Amino acid sequence: MTIALETRALTKVFGGLTAVNAVDLSIEEKAIFSVIGPNGAGKTTFYNCITGFYEPDAGDVIFFGESIVGLPPDQVTRRGISRTYQNIRLFGNMTAIENILVGEHSRLRGSWLEAILRTPRVVKEEKDALEKARYLLNFVGLSNLGDHLARNLPYGAQRRLEIARALASQPRLLLLDEPTAGMNPQESAEMMRFIQRLRDEQHITILLIEHDMSVVMGISEQIAVLDYGAKIAEGTPDEIQRNPHVIEAYLGSGAASGLQTSEADKGNEAPHANA
Repeated sequence: MTIALETRALTKVFGGLTAVNAVDLSIEEKAIFSVIGPNGAGKTTFYNCITGFYEPDAGDVIFFGESIVGLPPDQVTRRGISRTYQNIRLFGNMTAIENILVGEHSRLRGSWLEAILRTPRVVKEEKDALEKARYLLNFVGLSNLGDHLARNLPYGAQRRLEIARALASQPRLLLLDEPTAGMNPQESAEMMRFIQRLRDEQHITILLIEHDMSVVMGISEQIAVLDYGAKIAEGTPDEIQRNPHVIEAYLGSGAASGLQTSEADKGNEAPHANA
């Protein structure tokens, strides 16, 4: 068993508020691991500590055996961690394929001078990058939309494009932040199947934040639950659905139905998480 990501007593404090409180997690390579919790539980802050957007006040982040705490986001990306966002962050005035090419920037090795001189290495890198971008467009099902502006794509296509851009940096770990937000039940079910295919065919580890419990329970192998910044539970989907601490965190006794939402019945979802 290879551990892809481990956090050790990871802590982040803003003023007098402890947003992430000594969180320990261990995620196996090529697993689909979800982090859930009510509003304000600290989930996105936890992501930001992993990806270098925030520097933790205490604790460590170990990625395939090496500490990455203190590295800036671009260096974290180069190490093999990529992410998407709850609010889609595409370049709306660029085409779909151009958005993916932006994501490949971290893999390019040619200098700015080589780019100006159009050296053979730069020409080859650009050709390879374009081929990779076309492959990723096809993988996410957007091969016929490569020349469309990102802002003109349907919502679901924008979500897939953002994932394609994240894949362009060739990550070993992909962090997805509410990939089904704003989707109807059919779109959410399609995204769930796509995430499974993403792990199986790209051979990467998936760390998922998601408010849709049918998605979480349907694809996760392990789930951790945060509440007020602290981890209150960890286990399989069955274990999490039966955990009394988790049920209490999700609006008390009325949350049991939210944690057991089926794919066909999406009206009992847990609270939408923004933090």
